Amino acid sequence: MKRPKFPVLHIWLDELSDIVKDEGILIFIILLPLAYPILYAMIYNTETQRQLPICVVDESMTDRSRDFIRRVDATPEVKVETYCAEMGEAQELMRRREVFGILRIPKEFDERLWRGQQAVVGLYSDLTSMLYYKVEYLAVINVAQELNRNIKVREHQSNITAREEELARWPIRFDEVKLYNSAGGFAAFLIPPVLMLILQQALCLGVGMSMGRARERFRGLVIPPTKHYKNTLEIVLGKGLVHFSIFFIMALYMAYCVTHWFGLPQLGHFWELVGFFVPYLLACTYMAIFWSSFVYRREDCILLFVFMSIPLLFISGVSWPGASIPQFWKYFGYIFPSTWGVNAYVRIQGMGASLGDCHQELLALWRLTGVYFILSCFVYMYEIRKSVGRTLFN
Repeated sequence: MKRPKFPVLHIWLDELSDIVKDEGILIFIILLPLAYPILYAMIYNTETQRQLPICVVDESMTDRSRDFIRRVDATPEVKVETYCAEMGEAQELMRRREVFGILRIPKEFDERLWRGQQAVVGLYSDLTSMLYYKVEYLAVINVAQELNRNIKVREHQSNITAREEELARWPIRFDEVKLYNSAGGFAAFLIPPVLMLILQQALCLGVGMSMGRARERFRGLVIPPTKHYKNTLEIVLGKGLVHFSIFFIMALYMAYCVTHWFGLPQLGHFWELVGFFVPYLLACTYMAIFWSSFVYRREDCILLFVFMSIPLLFISGVSWPGASIPQFWKYFGYIFPSTWGVNAYVRIQGMGASLGDCHQELLALWRLTGVYFILSCFVYMYEIRKSVGRTLFN
């Protein structure tokens, strides 16, 4: 195959050839970005939990307690699977994971309400998943609020009109409109930032494995002893463009295909997304090249990059409130493109923001691109000198 005359294109072609020939690199660069978004989206595709089985311990055994239980059972969130005579029996069912919550109505429930006192209902939830607690709490609290309104109306039933009864039930009428996440579900909230994190981590793993493979092939060096690998700028540009071009396609696949297949928010315009992906992927690429200089074996990249995935998701301020992140970790997160990219992507794709609305994040990404590009040049400048020194020594 005839090689191009320009060194950058020659390096680009060499790097692409190495990727295609190595199954391990292909897994991280091709298979991981293709499969992981689908896997995550399928896991959370139901958005919200429905008909979660719970058991009831009704110690009151009155008409009002049975009415409360019927209303809870009628909610779409939970389903009364069974009744238990005592808490010990209910706890055993939860331990065996036959139910995921216990609704306990105490003996004095009805009596306290007739006296005009506050009654207490016990809700015990399986916290192995926060989704269980969320749906159980919503079902019980909504029923309790409805009964509260009915009790208030009954207390003034003798001398009120229909309009006064309506005002007693709903003193303030409100309409709930869920912006940017109409289902109020977990997938629309979590998957978009995870997609950006997958891009960054897959890129780091692919570049890291490629760097480790090169060191194994060239006895500790990362560049082959050929005439095309003599200029630092050409090496950094050639290697960076290979990974950038591959992951640009992957980014569009995630933003359009995965998002469309699973009904995730898709409000971003094409050119707005392109304007975001260019600095984000460039920053990720050159960050991966720099940090991969510390990889000396193929498997080292897994130890270096994989364990950072969950901390980076928290540091980004999406899955954990940004205002609650300690200052040290907040500043630490600024050195990673995902911290800025996750927030920009959510605003563009999930909220319909323009590039101007995300100028702070985009400016930070371009700065990271410049910093990591310079650091990558220093890395390959050192590697060229080491290569030349070894050649002269031999």
